[in-house]
Amino acid sequence: MVSHFFAYLSKLRWIIRWGLKRNLTSENVMEHSWEVATIAHALALLRRRRDPSIDPNAVATAALYHDCSEVITGDLPSPIKYHSKAIQQAYHSIERDAQLELLGLLPEELRADYEAVMLEERIPSAWRELIKAADTISAYLKCQSELAAGNREFETAAEDIRRRLDCYELPEVAYFMRTFVPSYSLTLDQLLVRQSDQN
Repeated sequence: MVSHFFAYLSKLRWIIRWGLKRNLTSENVMEHSWEVATIAHALALLRRRRDPSIDPNAVATAALYHDCSEVITGDLPSPIKYHSKAIQQAYHSIERDAQLELLGLLPEELRADYEAVMLEERIPSAWRELIKAADTISAYLKCQSELAAGNREFETAAEDIRRRLDCYELPEVAYFMRTFVPSYSLTLDQLLVRQSDQN
C-alpha cells in the first residue's frame, strides 16, 4: 500500500497563518507546529518536576501534530473560529473529520499510534493543557515579533494573548515567559554579544 499521509503533511508549509492580518513576516503551519512542539517539550520538562507521569517526548510529539488537520481545512483565524458557538462547533466537527481523513491515509498497522497523538480524546488532558499553553506562547511571540518590526496590526492581539497567558496560572508558563521570552526581542548580534559576555 502507498500512503499519502506524509505527502499531505508536507503541504503544511503552504498553509499561511494569521490570514486576517497584514503580516510583515509570514508564518506557515509547519514552522508554527515545530515551535509549539519545542515550547511544549520545555513546559512538559518543567511540569515533570511536579508530576513524574508527564512524558515530555510524547507531549512534544502530540504538539507536532496539533494543527495537522489544517492541511485539509486551512487555517481559520481565531476571530472567526470563536466568533460564535455555532461556528466553533461546526469548525470542531470539520477539524475532526479532517483528522479522521488523514488517519485513514495511514497503513492499518500505524493508525492507532497516530490516533494517540492526533485525536483530542486520546491525548491526556495534562498534555492538552501544555500544548494549548505552548500554542498561546507561540502566538504571543509572533505578535511581539510583528510589533517589534513596527506592525501595529498586532497590538490588540498581543494584549489579548498576554491576558490569556496570565489566566493560565501555570508555573511552567510563568517560568518560560520569565526565562526565555525576553531573549526573543534580541537580534542575532545582540544574542552573540550577550553570550560572549557570559563566557
